[in-house]
Amino acid sequence: MQEVVITMGKLGAYISSARREYPQGLLIPGFPVKAVDATAAGDTFNGTLVASLATGASLADAAFFANASAALSVMRSGSQSSIPYQFEVETFLQSDHEIQKAALHDQKL
Repeated sequence: MQEVVITMGKLGAYISSARREYPQGLLIPGFPVKAVDATAAGDTFNGTLVASLATGASLADAAFFANASAALSVMRSGSQSSIPYQFEVETFLQSDHEIQKAALHDQKL
């Protein structure tokens, strides 16, 4: 196993990669949102993570985007209906979360 991703709910996700720049691990922080329904949060995270990796994103950037996607999903009711579109995640990240994205690169475990 070369890469590990452990989801930690509202705390975010822990990533580690023997092949990349995070062999000691990195905590990708979650987003503080008011959760309504967490039914599809894991599926949303996993689907977004894989889709982001498939576009060439780094593991850290993919996990960050997946955290944002899952945060949006828990703010809505239902399963499929709670999964956000890519443009919704991008808009969410452009609000006031750029500082958090910059901070994740300095945070090593």
